Amino acid sequence: MARDQVDLTPIERRDELVAWLEHGAKPKSQFRIGTEHEKFAFTLEGHHPVPYEGPRGIRKLLEGMQHILGWDPILEGADVIGLYDVTGGGAITLEPGGQFELSGAQLETVHQTSREIVAHLAQVGEVARPLRIGFLGIGMAPTWTRAEMPKMPKGRYKIMTGYMPKVGTLGLDMMYRTCTVQTNLDFSSEADMVKKLRVSLALQPIATALFVNSPFTEGKPNGFLSFRAEIWRHTDSDRTGMLPWAFEPGMGFERWVDYALDVPMYFVKHGDEYVDASGQSFRDLMAGKLSAMPGARATISDWANHLSSIFPEVRLKRYLEMRGADSGPLANLLALPALWVGLLYDDASLDAAWDLVKSWSAEERQRLRDDVPRLGLAATIHGRTVFAVASEILQFARAGLARRKRIDASGRDETRYLDILDDFVVRGTTPAQELLEKFNGTWNGSVDPVFAEGAF
Repeated sequence: MARDQVDLTPIERRDELVAWLEHGAKPKSQFRIGTEHEKFAFTLEGHHPVPYEGPRGIRKLLEGMQHILGWDPILEGADVIGLYDVTGGGAITLEPGGQFELSGAQLETVHQTSREIVAHLAQVGEVARPLRIGFLGIGMAPTWTRAEMPKMPKGRYKIMTGYMPKVGTLGLDMMYRTCTVQTNLDFSSEADMVKKLRVSLALQPIATALFVNSPFTEGKPNGFLSFRAEIWRHTDSDRTGMLPWAFEPGMGFERWVDYALDVPMYFVKHGDEYVDASGQSFRDLMAGKLSAMPGARATISDWANHLSSIFPEVRLKRYLEMRGADSGPLANLLALPALWVGLLYDDASLDAAWDLVKSWSAEERQRLRDDVPRLGLAATIHGRTVFAVASEILQFARAGLARRKRIDASGRDETRYLDILDDFVVRGTTPAQELLEKFNGTWNGSVDPVFAEGAF
């Protein structure tokens, strides 16, 4: 989750919110790739979650990273809760249970993303080793109970923790026990945004199926391939889901603003203080009538922070966020941006993807979203298996990346980052199924080996 925005420009009218989104449009020559990934920190002795405080805690980890990188600290009171590069090189932030997140820089190629993530993993490893901390790339904490998860000292998370049980059954598990990888991509116009949003919404469950990697809960198989994806189905229906209205006539920035205004707020950040506004209306804040802060008026910061508290399968801010994938090993973290760049940044591939999904009904898209967490590639949509659809979209993505002709120092293009996904499809398997095979085979019914074999 990115750090909170700071822009105190007042806003009073709906059209100002629309204009803020519109200003995200860029010429294609300025399209960039932003990749965010989360990972679980664990103690090398005992494989426990890592607390915030203590001689081998998350705070020490952040302080060590600050020393290596020279990035500025993100503070909440006296607590370091993240780091950011003032030159635009990205940020390190904390999820509620101490999940360690790299919010990457805006980069031109997947090759640059690869170098960024490899460098980050090397840097964080250098700091973590003396602290006896390891990192696991997986979609859900495989052994820890919710009660065991530490709590990071962030005011927004305290508010969310109190609110989640009111609006869903698994929201706290989403906060404290899941990890994801996501890619943020640009659009050139309102029409381009709408087309990319529709294609990526329809195909998000296909990506979920390719990246399923959370089959264990509290040391046992949980019956799902992506329990992380299942958790999101039971988190908060006001701010999650497949957004069927995005496929209706009239979709655009204004429609998104109206949707966002209907989503209840979590908080307002007033100076360094988080004011609990959970369940209240952003419209009331704009009118100076918010009961949590009578007379206060909305700012651009408030709007940006509110948009960051909305969690559909694809999220619109001043760019589009692909949110459907479980976290995983390095190859998976690079395959995700490669998949979406190949599909969305090449006009021919985008057109082909739209032709594939445009006849799918809202009911079919929702059924697919409901089935994939358990069935993965065996789920079906519009009379076809996800396996068959995934094979086709991988061809589209590979062709799109080939046409981009972004070549690295070794003369290779970006298609190589899709090899791991092609391998899954050829073998008819997924990361989760491979983990389950090990659990039932060489791991002898224990999940604990994942902390060695799945660690970065």
